[in-house]
Amino acid sequence: MRLLYNLLTYLLLIPYAFYWLFKGIGNRSYLEKLGQRFGFGFPKLDESIWIHAVSVGEVQAAVPLIRALIRKFPGQNIVVTTVTPTGAARVRALFGDDVQHCYIPFEFPHAIRSFFSSIKPRAAMIMETEIWPNLYRGCGVRKIPLILVSARISLKSIPGYRRLLPLIRETLSHGIIIAAQTEADAARFLELGANPSRTRVTGNIKFDVELEPNIADEGRQLRSTLFGPRPVWIAASTHDGEEQLVLEAHRSLLEKHPDLLLVLVPRHPERFSSVRELVERWGFGVVVRTEKRHCDANNEVFLVDTMGEVPLFFAASDVAFVGGSLVPIGGHNLLEPAAQGLPIVTGPHVFNAPEIAASFVKLGACRIVSDSNELAMTVSDLINRPEEAEKIGRNGLAVLEQNRGSLQRLLVLLEPLLVSGTTGG
Repeated sequence: MRLLYNLLTYLLLIPYAFYWLFKGIGNRSYLEKLGQRFGFGFPKLDESIWIHAVSVGEVQAAVPLIRALIRKFPGQNIVVTTVTPTGAARVRALFGDDVQHCYIPFEFPHAIRSFFSSIKPRAAMIMETEIWPNLYRGCGVRKIPLILVSARISLKSIPGYRRLLPLIRETLSHGIIIAAQTEADAARFLELGANPSRTRVTGNIKFDVELEPNIADEGRQLRSTLFGPRPVWIAASTHDGEEQLVLEAHRSLLEKHPDLLLVLVPRHPERFSSVRELVERWGFGVVVRTEKRHCDANNEVFLVDTMGEVPLFFAASDVAFVGGSLVPIGGHNLLEPAAQGLPIVTGPHVFNAPEIAASFVKLGACRIVSDSNELAMTVSDLINRPEEAEKIGRNGLAVLEQNRGSLQRLLVLLEPLLVSGTTGG
Protein backbone atom coordinates (compact mmCIF):
# COMPACT_ATOMS: atom_id res chain seq x y z
CA MET A 1 0.00 0.00 0.00
CA ARG A 2 2.91 2.36 0.65
CA LEU A 3 4.04 1.95 -2.97
CA LEU A 4 0.59 2.95 -4.19
CA TYR A 5 0.54 5.87 -1.74
CA ASN A 6 3.91 7.16 -3.01
CA LEU A 7 2.76 6.77 -6.61
CA LEU A 8 -0.31 8.83 -5.76
CA THR A 9 1.80 11.59 -4.22
CA TYR A 10 3.80 11.90 -7.44
CA LEU A 11 0.67 11.83 -9.59
CA LEU A 12 -0.74 14.68 -7.51
CA LEU A 13 2.42 16.74 -7.76
CA ILE A 14 1.38 18.77 -10.84
CA PRO A 15 -2.23 19.40 -9.67
CA TYR A 16 -0.81 20.36 -6.26
CA ALA A 17 1.57 22.87 -7.87
CA PHE A 18 -1.26 24.43 -9.89
CA TYR A 19 -3.41 24.59 -6.75
CA TRP A 20 -0.83 26.68 -4.86
CA LEU A 21 -0.18 28.89 -7.86
CA PHE A 22 -3.92 29.48 -8.22
CA LYS A 23 -4.18 30.33 -4.51
CA GLY A 24 -1.29 32.73 -5.00
CA ILE A 25 -3.20 34.70 -7.63
CA GLY A 26 -5.71 35.83 -5.01
CA ASN A 27 -3.30 35.94 -2.07
CA ARG A 28 0.40 36.54 -2.73
CA SER A 29 1.34 35.08 0.65
CA TYR A 30 0.66 31.60 -0.78
CA LEU A 31 3.67 32.10 -3.06
CA GLU A 32 5.99 32.83 -0.13
CA LYS A 33 8.67 30.13 0.22
CA LEU A 34 6.76 28.12 -2.38
CA GLY A 35 9.78 25.92 -3.06
CA GLN A 36 9.67 24.54 0.48
CA ARG A 37 6.38 22.83 -0.30
CA PHE A 38 8.26 20.87 -2.97
CA GLY A 39 11.45 20.21 -0.98
CA PHE A 40 13.60 23.24 -1.82
CA GLY A 41 14.89 26.22 0.14
CA PHE A 42 14.89 24.95 3.72
CA PRO A 43 17.40 26.47 6.16
CA LYS A 44 20.53 24.38 6.68
CA LEU A 45 20.80 23.59 10.39
CA ASP A 46 23.17 21.46 12.43
CA GLU A 47 20.30 20.33 14.66
CA SER A 48 16.81 21.43 15.67
CA ILE A 49 13.67 20.71 17.66
CA TRP A 50 10.76 20.63 15.24
CA ILE A 51 7.09 21.46 15.94
CA HIS A 52 4.40 21.22 13.26
CA ALA A 53 1.20 23.28 13.61
CA VAL A 54 -1.14 23.36 10.61
CA SER A 55 -2.60 26.85 10.92
CA VAL A 56 -3.42 29.68 13.32
CA GLY A 57 -5.39 27.57 15.81
CA GLU A 58 -2.67 24.95 16.18
CA VAL A 59 0.05 27.63 16.36
CA GLN A 60 -1.83 29.36 19.16
CA ALA A 61 -2.26 26.06 20.99
CA ALA A 62 1.47 25.36 20.66
CA VAL A 63 2.52 28.71 22.17
CA PRO A 64 3.04 27.42 25.75
CA LEU A 65 5.01 24.43 24.44
CA ILE A 66 7.24 26.52 22.17
CA ARG A 67 7.91 29.06 24.91
CA ALA A 68 8.78 26.26 27.34
CA LEU A 69 11.21 24.77 24.80
CA ILE A 70 12.87 28.15 24.20
CA ARG A 71 13.37 28.57 27.96
CA LYS A 72 14.49 25.00 28.58
CA PHE A 73 16.87 24.70 25.61
CA PRO A 74 18.41 28.14 25.07
CA GLY A 75 20.48 28.33 21.92
CA GLN A 76 18.75 25.33 20.36
CA ASN A 77 17.24 25.86 16.90
CA ILE A 78 13.44 25.64 17.15
CA VAL A 79 11.73 25.03 13.80
CA VAL A 80 7.98 25.57 13.49
CA THR A 81 6.28 24.38 10.33
CA THR A 82 2.81 25.31 9.13
CA VAL A 83 0.63 24.61 6.10
CA THR A 84 -1.08 27.99 5.82
CA PRO A 85 0.37 31.49 5.37
CA THR A 86 -1.88 32.71 8.19
CA GLY A 87 -0.20 30.19 10.48
CA ALA A 88 3.19 31.44 9.29
CA ALA A 89 2.23 35.05 10.01
CA ARG A 90 1.14 34.09 13.51
CA VAL A 91 4.47 32.33 14.16
CA ARG A 92 6.35 35.46 13.11
CA ALA A 93 4.15 37.74 15.19
CA LEU A 94 4.50 35.62 18.32
CA PHE A 95 8.13 34.57 18.18
CA GLY A 96 10.02 36.74 15.70
CA ASP A 97 13.58 35.50 15.37
CA ASP A 98 13.35 33.18 18.38
CA VAL A 99 12.19 30.36 16.07
CA GLN A 100 12.63 29.49 12.41
CA HIS A 101 9.53 29.03 10.29
CA CYS A 102 9.24 26.70 7.30
CA TYR A 103 6.32 25.37 5.30
CA ILE A 104 5.77 21.65 5.65
CA PRO A 105 6.69 19.86 2.42
CA PHE A 106 4.20 17.87 0.39
CA GLU A 107 4.23 14.13 1.02
CA PHE A 108 6.34 12.95 -1.90
CA PRO A 109 9.56 11.21 -0.76
CA HIS A 110 12.10 13.61 -2.31
CA ALA A 111 10.63 16.60 -0.46
CA ILE A 112 10.57 14.69 2.84
CA ARG A 113 14.24 13.65 2.47
CA SER A 114 15.26 17.22 1.68
CA PHE A 115 13.35 18.53 4.69
CA PHE A 116 14.98 16.15 7.15
CA SER A 117 18.49 16.52 5.72
CA SER A 118 18.19 20.31 6.01
CA ILE A 119 16.73 20.90 9.48
CA LYS A 120 18.08 17.69 11.14
CA PRO A 121 15.51 17.40 13.95
CA ARG A 122 16.56 15.68 17.16
CA ALA A 123 12.90 15.45 18.17
CA ALA A 124 9.57 16.17 16.47
CA MET A 125 6.17 17.21 17.77
CA ILE A 126 3.04 17.36 15.66
CA MET A 127 -0.01 19.16 16.97
CA GLU A 128 -3.35 17.39 17.11
CA THR A 129 -4.48 15.21 14.18
CA GLU A 130 -1.96 15.23 11.37
CA ILE A 131 -1.21 11.71 10.09
CA TRP A 132 1.38 11.93 7.30
CA PRO A 133 2.67 8.45 6.33
CA ASN A 134 5.90 9.53 4.64
CA LEU A 135 6.68 12.22 7.19
CA TYR A 136 6.19 9.78 10.07
CA ARG A 137 8.24 7.11 8.32
CA GLY A 138 10.96 9.70 7.78
CA CYS A 139 11.15 10.18 11.53
CA GLY A 140 11.11 6.43 12.15
CA VAL A 141 13.93 5.44 9.79
CA ARG A 142 16.08 8.29 11.15
CA LYS A 143 15.23 7.35 14.75
CA ILE A 144 13.87 10.83 15.42
CA PRO A 145 11.55 10.71 18.47
CA LEU A 146 8.06 11.83 17.42
CA ILE A 147 5.21 12.86 19.73
CA LEU A 148 1.66 13.58 18.59
CA VAL A 149 0.74 16.47 20.90
CA SER A 150 -2.87 16.77 22.10
CA ALA A 151 -3.62 13.99 19.64
CA ARG A 152 -7.24 13.45 18.74
CA ILE A 153 -9.28 11.45 16.27
CA SER A 154 -12.94 12.22 15.80
CA LEU A 155 -15.43 9.37 15.72
CA LYS A 156 -16.60 10.33 12.23
CA SER A 157 -13.04 10.12 10.81
CA ILE A 158 -12.51 6.50 11.92
CA PRO A 159 -14.23 4.92 8.82
CA GLY A 160 -11.91 6.86 6.52
CA TYR A 161 -8.83 5.72 8.41
CA ARG A 162 -10.08 2.12 8.41
CA ARG A 163 -10.09 2.12 4.61
CA LEU A 164 -6.35 2.77 4.77
CA LEU A 165 -5.76 0.61 7.83
CA PRO A 166 -2.61 -1.26 6.64
CA LEU A 167 -0.93 2.07 5.77
CA ILE A 168 -2.10 3.75 8.99
CA ARG A 169 -0.90 0.83 11.13
CA GLU A 170 2.48 0.92 9.43
CA THR A 171 2.61 4.71 9.86
CA LEU A 172 1.92 4.46 13.61
CA SER A 173 4.52 1.73 14.07
CA HIS A 174 7.59 3.99 13.93
CA GLY A 175 8.10 4.42 17.66
CA ILE A 176 5.56 7.23 17.79
CA ILE A 177 4.34 8.45 21.17
CA ILE A 178 0.65 9.34 21.25
CA ALA A 179 -0.10 12.08 23.80
CA ALA A 180 -3.88 11.88 23.47
CA GLN A 181 -6.37 14.49 24.60
CA THR A 182 -8.89 12.03 26.08
CA GLU A 183 -9.36 8.35 26.85
CA ALA A 184 -11.66 8.14 23.82
CA ASP A 185 -8.96 9.55 21.54
CA ALA A 186 -6.40 7.11 22.95
CA ALA A 187 -8.80 4.20 22.33
CA ARG A 188 -9.27 5.27 18.70
CA PHE A 189 -5.51 5.44 18.14
CA LEU A 190 -5.14 1.97 19.65
CA GLU A 191 -7.87 0.72 17.31
CA LEU A 192 -5.81 2.01 14.39
CA GLY A 193 -2.70 0.19 15.52
CA ALA A 194 -0.90 2.50 17.95
CA ASN A 195 1.44 0.84 20.47
CA PRO A 196 -0.31 0.65 23.88
CA SER A 197 2.98 1.19 25.73
CA ARG A 198 3.52 4.43 23.81
CA THR A 199 -0.02 5.79 24.12
CA ARG A 200 -0.73 8.22 26.95
CA VAL A 201 -3.59 10.51 27.92
CA THR A 202 -2.04 13.89 28.67
CA GLY A 203 -5.02 16.18 28.09
CA ASN A 204 -5.40 19.14 25.77
CA ILE A 205 -2.51 21.59 25.71
CA LYS A 206 -4.94 24.32 24.64
CA PHE A 207 -6.08 24.56 28.27
CA ASP A 208 -2.59 25.80 29.16
CA VAL A 209 -3.25 28.97 27.19
CA GLU A 210 -0.85 31.81 27.99
CA LEU A 211 -1.99 35.41 27.67
CA GLU A 212 0.36 38.07 26.44
CA PRO A 213 1.68 40.27 29.29
CA ASN A 214 -0.50 43.34 29.93
CA ILE A 215 -3.15 42.20 27.43
CA ALA A 216 -5.97 43.43 29.70
CA ASP A 217 -4.44 46.90 30.04
CA GLU A 218 -3.73 47.08 26.31
CA GLY A 219 -7.31 46.05 25.55
CA ARG A 220 -8.73 48.74 27.83
CA GLN A 221 -6.48 51.35 26.25
CA LEU A 222 -7.43 50.27 22.73
CA ARG A 223 -11.11 50.34 23.65
CA SER A 224 -10.84 53.83 25.09
CA THR A 225 -8.96 55.07 22.03
CA LEU A 226 -10.99 53.42 19.26
CA PHE A 227 -14.46 52.81 20.67
CA GLY A 228 -15.13 55.21 23.53
CA PRO A 229 -17.64 54.52 26.33
CA ARG A 230 -20.03 52.26 24.42
CA PRO A 231 -20.88 48.55 24.85
CA VAL A 232 -18.94 46.22 22.55
CA TRP A 233 -19.47 42.66 21.40
CA ILE A 234 -17.08 40.70 19.21
CA ALA A 235 -17.80 38.04 16.59
CA ALA A 236 -14.47 36.27 16.10
CA SER A 237 -13.31 33.78 13.44
CA THR A 238 -16.47 34.06 11.35
CA HIS A 239 -17.01 32.27 8.03
CA ASP A 240 -18.90 32.77 4.80
CA GLY A 241 -22.62 32.59 5.52
CA GLU A 242 -22.04 33.37 9.18
CA GLU A 243 -21.35 37.10 8.86
CA GLN A 244 -24.85 37.53 7.43
CA LEU A 245 -26.33 35.95 10.56
CA VAL A 246 -24.12 38.08 12.82
CA LEU A 247 -25.11 41.28 11.00
CA GLU A 248 -28.77 40.31 11.17
CA ALA A 249 -28.39 39.84 14.94
CA HIS A 250 -26.56 43.17 15.23
CA ARG A 251 -29.32 45.03 13.41
CA SER A 252 -31.82 43.62 15.88
CA LEU A 253 -29.56 44.46 18.82
CA LEU A 254 -29.26 48.09 17.75
CA GLU A 255 -33.02 48.52 18.29
CA LYS A 256 -32.47 47.93 22.03
CA HIS A 257 -28.87 49.12 22.32
CA PRO A 258 -28.44 51.95 19.79
CA ASP A 259 -24.84 52.67 20.80
CA LEU A 260 -23.71 49.02 20.61
CA LEU A 261 -20.60 48.31 18.53
CA LEU A 262 -19.86 45.04 16.75
CA VAL A 263 -16.21 44.04 16.32
CA LEU A 264 -16.21 41.63 13.38
CA VAL A 265 -13.17 39.38 12.76
CA PRO A 266 -13.40 37.12 9.68
CA ARG A 267 -11.40 33.90 9.94
CA HIS A 268 -9.58 34.13 6.59
CA PRO A 269 -7.70 37.25 5.43
CA GLU A 270 -8.56 36.72 1.76
CA ARG A 271 -12.19 37.45 2.72
CA PHE A 272 -11.55 40.80 4.45
CA SER A 273 -12.54 42.93 1.45
CA SER A 274 -15.65 40.89 0.63
CA VAL A 275 -16.82 41.04 4.25
CA ARG A 276 -16.38 44.81 4.23
CA GLU A 277 -18.54 44.99 1.11
CA LEU A 278 -21.15 42.83 2.85
CA VAL A 279 -21.21 45.11 5.91
CA GLU A 280 -21.65 48.17 3.68
CA ARG A 281 -24.45 46.48 1.71
CA TRP A 282 -26.27 45.98 5.00
CA GLY A 283 -26.07 49.73 5.47
CA PHE A 284 -23.82 49.78 8.52
CA GLY A 285 -21.20 52.42 9.03
CA VAL A 286 -17.91 50.53 9.17
CA VAL A 287 -14.41 51.36 10.35
CA VAL A 288 -11.58 49.07 9.25
CA ARG A 289 -8.66 48.35 11.58
CA THR A 290 -5.99 49.21 9.00
CA GLU A 291 -7.56 52.64 8.50
CA LYS A 292 -6.24 53.51 11.99
CA ARG A 293 -9.16 55.72 12.97
CA HIS A 294 -11.62 55.60 15.83
CA CYS A 295 -15.35 54.89 15.66
CA ASP A 296 -17.88 57.69 15.96
CA ALA A 297 -21.64 57.58 16.52
CA ASN A 298 -22.23 56.77 12.83
CA ASN A 299 -20.16 53.59 12.94
CA GLU A 300 -21.90 50.41 14.07
CA VAL A 301 -19.25 47.88 12.95
CA PHE A 302 -15.49 47.72 13.43
CA LEU A 303 -13.91 45.27 10.98
CA VAL A 304 -10.59 43.73 12.01
CA ASP A 305 -8.62 43.16 8.81
CA THR A 306 -5.34 42.24 10.50
CA MET A 307 -3.90 38.94 11.73
CA GLY A 308 -3.01 37.98 15.30
CA GLU A 309 -5.00 40.68 17.10
CA VAL A 310 -8.02 38.66 18.19
CA PRO A 311 -6.82 38.35 21.83
CA LEU A 312 -6.38 42.13 21.97
CA PHE A 313 -9.92 42.71 20.73
CA PHE A 314 -11.27 40.10 23.13
CA ALA A 315 -9.74 42.25 25.86
CA ALA A 316 -11.59 45.26 24.45
CA SER A 317 -15.04 43.58 24.36
CA ASP A 318 -17.90 42.80 26.74
CA VAL A 319 -19.28 39.65 25.07
CA ALA A 320 -17.63 37.19 22.68
CA PHE A 321 -19.28 35.14 19.97
CA VAL A 322 -16.93 32.41 18.67
CA GLY A 323 -17.48 31.71 14.99
CA GLY A 324 -17.45 28.67 12.77
CA SER A 325 -20.35 27.49 14.88
CA LEU A 326 -23.53 28.96 13.36
CA VAL A 327 -22.45 27.31 10.10
CA PRO A 328 -21.22 23.70 10.01
CA ILE A 329 -17.49 24.44 10.26
CA GLY A 330 -17.10 22.85 13.69
CA GLY A 331 -16.43 25.85 15.89
CA HIS A 332 -13.23 27.60 16.90
CA ASN A 333 -11.29 28.07 20.11
CA LEU A 334 -13.47 28.81 23.16
CA LEU A 335 -10.44 28.89 25.45
CA GLU A 336 -8.93 32.19 24.32
CA PRO A 337 -11.91 34.35 25.32
CA ALA A 338 -12.41 32.19 28.41
CA ALA A 339 -8.85 32.96 29.54
CA GLN A 340 -9.85 36.63 29.63
CA GLY A 341 -12.99 35.99 31.66
CA LEU A 342 -15.37 36.89 28.83
CA PRO A 343 -18.93 35.56 28.61
CA ILE A 344 -18.98 33.31 25.54
CA VAL A 345 -21.71 32.64 22.99
CA THR A 346 -21.36 29.92 20.38
CA GLY A 347 -23.51 28.23 17.77
CA PRO A 348 -24.49 24.55 17.81
CA HIS A 349 -21.76 23.31 15.42
CA VAL A 350 -18.89 22.60 17.82
CA PHE A 351 -17.78 19.20 16.57
CA ASN A 352 -14.13 20.28 16.16
CA ALA A 353 -13.72 20.11 19.93
CA PRO A 354 -16.86 18.51 21.38
CA GLU A 355 -15.28 17.63 24.74
CA ILE A 356 -14.25 21.24 25.37
CA ALA A 357 -17.68 22.51 24.35
CA ALA A 358 -19.37 19.93 26.59
CA SER A 359 -17.27 20.99 29.58
CA PHE A 360 -18.20 24.64 28.99
CA VAL A 361 -21.88 23.81 28.77
CA LYS A 362 -21.76 21.59 31.85
CA LEU A 363 -20.22 24.31 34.01
CA GLY A 364 -22.33 27.14 32.59
CA ALA A 365 -19.34 28.77 30.90
CA CYS A 366 -21.04 29.55 27.58
CA ARG A 367 -24.41 30.03 25.93
CA ILE A 368 -25.32 28.06 22.81
CA VAL A 369 -27.59 29.66 20.19
CA SER A 370 -29.01 28.20 17.00
CA ASP A 371 -29.76 31.25 14.82
CA SER A 372 -29.44 35.01 14.50
CA ASN A 373 -32.54 35.66 16.58
CA GLU A 374 -31.22 33.66 19.53
CA LEU A 375 -27.81 35.27 19.10
CA ALA A 376 -29.35 38.75 19.37
CA MET A 377 -31.44 37.83 22.42
CA THR A 378 -28.47 36.23 24.19
CA VAL A 379 -26.06 39.09 23.58
CA SER A 380 -28.74 41.55 24.68
CA ASP A 381 -29.35 39.58 27.87
CA LEU A 382 -25.65 39.53 28.72
CA ILE A 383 -25.34 43.27 28.13
CA ASN A 384 -28.41 43.96 30.28
CA ARG A 385 -27.25 41.64 33.06
CA PRO A 386 -23.56 42.28 33.70
CA GLU A 387 -23.65 40.11 36.83
CA GLU A 388 -24.73 37.12 34.73
CA ALA A 389 -22.07 37.91 32.14
CA GLU A 390 -19.45 38.04 34.88
CA LYS A 391 -20.63 34.72 36.28
CA ILE A 392 -20.29 33.01 32.88
CA GLY A 393 -16.81 34.51 32.54
CA ARG A 394 -15.79 33.17 35.97
CA ASN A 395 -17.12 29.73 35.01
CA GLY A 396 -14.97 29.80 31.89
CA LEU A 397 -11.88 30.54 33.98
CA ALA A 398 -12.84 27.62 36.22
CA VAL A 399 -12.99 25.27 33.21
CA LEU A 400 -9.49 26.33 32.25
CA GLU A 401 -8.15 25.88 35.75
CA GLN A 402 -9.66 22.41 36.13
CA ASN A 403 -8.05 21.19 32.92
CA ARG A 404 -4.58 22.74 33.05
CA GLY A 405 -1.51 20.55 33.30
CA SER A 406 -1.21 18.99 29.85
CA LEU A 407 1.95 21.00 29.12
CA GLN A 408 3.71 19.73 32.22
CA ARG A 409 2.73 16.12 31.49
CA LEU A 410 3.96 16.56 27.93
CA LEU A 411 7.31 17.97 29.06
CA VAL A 412 7.78 14.93 31.32
CA LEU A 413 7.42 12.73 28.23
CA LEU A 414 9.54 14.99 26.09
CA GLU A 415 12.59 15.67 28.25
CA PRO A 416 14.17 12.18 28.11
CA LEU A 417 13.62 12.08 24.35
CA LEU A 418 15.45 15.35 23.89
CA VAL A 419 18.29 14.14 26.07
CA SER A 420 18.63 10.89 24.13
CA GLY A 421 17.29 11.95 20.72
CA THR A 422 19.59 11.44 17.79
CA THR A 423 20.07 13.80 14.90
CA GLY A 424 18.46 12.65 11.66
CA GLY A 425 20.25 13.05 8.36
